[in-house]
Amino acid sequence: MSELSTPKPAAERAQRALLIAVGITIALYVVPYGNIVGYPLILFSTFVHEMGHGIAGWMVGREFVSFEMFANASGVAHTAGNSGRLASAFVAFGGLVGPAIVAAVFFVVARWTRASRVALGVFGVGMLVLDLLLVRNVFGFAFVAALGVALAAVGLKAKAETAQFVVVFLAVQLGLTVFSRGDYLFTEFATVDGKQMPSDVGRIAEYLFLPYWFWGALIAVFSVAVLGIGAFTFLRRLKNS
Repeated sequence: MSELSTPKPAAERAQRALLIAVGITIALYVVPYGNIVGYPLILFSTFVHEMGHGIAGWMVGREFVSFEMFANASGVAHTAGNSGRLASAFVAFGGLVGPAIVAAVFFVVARWTRASRVALGVFGVGMLVLDLLLVRNVFGFAFVAALGVALAAVGLKAKAETAQFVVVFLAVQLGLTVFSRGDYLFTEFATVDGKQMPSDVGRIAEYLFLPYWFWGALIAVFSVAVLGIGAFTFLRRLKNS
């Protein structure tokens, strides 16, 4: 039977991966020093957020110039080119919805073990390429390189079931950041590397005139909807298997 048909054993593996991922996530919140163990996961969500800005910039014809990540889990992506109001607002929007979109894609991919391996391999190698081309500070370069190598290694060398678990786990973590870091959607200013500057929703408000909290609420609804579609697709496929 083809793997893409998701036979019952494959569905059971995916269900087990989800339960383990959720269990580990809960443990990180309740066990001593769980926040330290979970620190790289917060950095991963920052990476996805900033890459969302860069990819959105590419989509509107901008150049993705560079990316920096800092130890306090803040980051900044630099783009150049098309400076129209709509283009600039779209770039800011891209980072805010990036984690939800990637989480949804991971949930969809995680329905199949083989697809999970391919996704991790491609994602990890992609991180390494972006690291070499775009990252411009030591901390960011080291983190992106380490995580890129780890994900690529899992995708290329680990068992398919292990890759599937990692994809589900990352989807859960990114999904949680939609809520745990949701307060950023209602913050007019943010501190990046010790400097205060307009937040992403603050910038959108500057470009499109409506209040920052309006755009924050709109993006929150969009992110939850996208995340929900991805999670529903994953769970529905398992239920129907």
